[in-house]
Amino acid sequence: MAVAADTDANLLRLGGFSGKDIPEDDLLRACVHCGMCLPACPTYRLTGQEMSSPRGRLWLMRAVADDRLDLLDPLFDEQMYQCLNCRACEAVCPSGVHYGPLVEASRAQLEQHRPRSLSDRVVRRIGLDWLFADSWRLRWIVNLLRLSQRSGLTVLARKMGILKALGMADLEALTPAISRRALVPGNERWDADLSISPPRRARLFNGCVMGTVFANTNRAAARVMARNGSDVDVPVAQLCCGALHVHAGMMEEARVLARTNIDAFASSGDDPIVVTAAGCGAALKEYGYILKDDPAYAESARTFSARIRDFTEYLGERDLVPPTRTIRRQVTYQEPCHLVHAQRISRQPRDLMNAISGLELIEMKESSLCCGSAGIYNIVRPDMANELGDRKALHAMETTASEVITANPGCQMQVGASLRRNGSTAKVRHIADLLDEAYGGAKTKRSVIGNSAQHATR
Repeated sequence: MAVAADTDANLLRLGGFSGKDIPEDDLLRACVHCGMCLPACPTYRLTGQEMSSPRGRLWLMRAVADDRLDLLDPLFDEQMYQCLNCRACEAVCPSGVHYGPLVEASRAQLEQHRPRSLSDRVVRRIGLDWLFADSWRLRWIVNLLRLSQRSGLTVLARKMGILKALGMADLEALTPAISRRALVPGNERWDADLSISPPRRARLFNGCVMGTVFANTNRAAARVMARNGSDVDVPVAQLCCGALHVHAGMMEEARVLARTNIDAFASSGDDPIVVTAAGCGAALKEYGYILKDDPAYAESARTFSARIRDFTEYLGERDLVPPTRTIRRQVTYQEPCHLVHAQRISRQPRDLMNAISGLELIEMKESSLCCGSAGIYNIVRPDMANELGDRKALHAMETTASEVITANPGCQMQVGASLRRNGSTAKVRHIADLLDEAYGGAKTKRSVIGNSAQHATR
C-alpha cells in the first residue's frame, strides 16, 4: 500500500507516537495481516480500499510506530477517524487482535499533537466535555429540546427552513421524541416481585442520553427487572460513561468520568450494574483497561468492569419469568455493534424476544453490520453514515416487519431516521420497551424515594 509523503508543504513533521496513550506494541504486533477482517469491515465494504480496512489501518499504525509515516500525515488522520470503531473486526480475527484500544490510542495521539482550530476546540469542549460532564446541564438542555418538540417550535422551524439554514436539519431528523420526564439518579427505585425467588438486587446505570432522552426506556428496563425478581435503584453521582470521549481520543476526560462513576457505585458492593445502552456497556466494561496505569483506581476499575451487565445479558443469567401478554406482531432485530462485536452478546436478545407469545422475529440481512451511528459519526461524517443507514433500512424493509428492535440509543435514532428517509413507517424500539409491553408495563410498582406511597408509573 502506498503511503503518502508529506502532502502539505507547511506540515510540521512530528515523527512517530510520543507522550501518553501510545498504541501498545504487543497489540499492534498481534496482527498477522491475514485479511479475515476485510469482509466484516463496513468502511471497507463501502470503499473497497485496503487502507479503509482494519488491516490497512493497523499497517498505518505500525508505520507511525516505526517512524516510517508521520503522525500528522493527513492520510493517517483520515483513516483513524473514518473508522467507525464498530469492533466487527475483533469478532472475526483469528489472532485475537484488540483493535478498539489501538484506534482509540491513535486518536488520542492525534488529539495530543495535532493543532486544531479555535472553533473545533470550542465545539469539542462544549459538545463533549462541558455538556456530558455535568448531568444537571445535560438535563437542562434536553428539557429545552423537549419543550421545543412539544410546543411545535421544532416543526415550525423545520417548515420555515430555519433548521436547514442553521445546518441542523440532519441532527433534528435523528432526534426522537424525548421522554416526558428525566430519570434523576436517587429519585426512583423499583421493588422486586416477591413471588420470584431467590430475590436479587441490581443497580441501573443511567448514563446521559438514556437517563434523559430515553428515560422511559430506562424505567421500562427497571420494571422488567423488577418483574423478574430484582430490586432496582439508580445510584446518585453517576455521570456519562465517557464512550464518546474515548472514541474522540479525549482519554483524560474519559478517565475523569470513569473515576466518578466508579466512586458512585462503590458503596453498592458487588451488585450487578445493568446498562441499557450497548455503547455504554462496552465502555464501562473497559474501565479496567483505560485506568490500568492509575495506581489509585486500577484495581477498583477492574472490579467495577466485572460488575457490568447489559440489560439482555442480565435477564439471560437465569430463567425468564414468562411475559404475561400476547403480542401479535412481526419484528426484526438490528444488532448494535458494541453489543454483538464488543461484548459478544447476540443470543440473549433473540431468546428474550422469542419468549414473547405471538411475536414473530424475522431476521434481516446483515443484522450485525454497522448502521452508521457510531457515537457521533452520523453527525460528523453524514455521507458514509447515511449510506450505511440506508443499507440497514432497506434490509429491515425487506422483512416486512412493522418494528425494528435494537438495544442502543444511537442505533435507534440512526435506523429510525434512515427508515423515514426511505419511506418506511416501521417503528424502531428498544428491546426493554418491547419486553415492558409484554409484561404489562404500568402494572409494575415503583417507589419514589422520600415518599412512602407506592404507585404505578409509565
